[in-house]
Amino acid sequence: MSEVIDAPDGLQQVRDLIARDAQPPIGRTLDFSLVEVERGRAVFEGTPDERHYNPMGGVHGGYAATLLDSACGIAVHSMLRPDQGFTTLELKVSYLRGMNDTTGPVRAEGRVVNIGRRVAFAEADIRDADGRLMATATSTLLVLAK
Repeated sequence: MSEVIDAPDGLQQVRDLIARDAQPPIGRTLDFSLVEVERGRAVFEGTPDERHYNPMGGVHGGYAATLLDSACGIAVHSMLRPDQGFTTLELKVSYLRGMNDTTGPVRAEGRVVNIGRRVAFAEADIRDADGRLMATATSTLLVLAK
């Protein structure tokens, strides 16, 4: 029991990842990084390019969805106790502007809307370097006991 009490909470866990530059495998695969975190908020940055293209010649929607899911999830994780985890139950994405290899860097910012004992709600958006809105998402997440 003392291990859980002495363990870092979700916010400290994520801050430790940033400090160690320990990006999760999905971030390495899609070449995006967690760059900011505070309680209830998380920011990821990436630069889409041809590696992320779909057969139609634009960045696959899964790239945006993954950034948005990550931003929502880590925003929620930043509010959890050491004895809690989470998993995404639902993610709704709205694509507002296409991305390609000339889009440049994008930022996905996730925010917790509400968190309860078992369910959390978060939202996120992706903007390009000029602040143009590229995509938005809402997410429902299950809060788990570890």
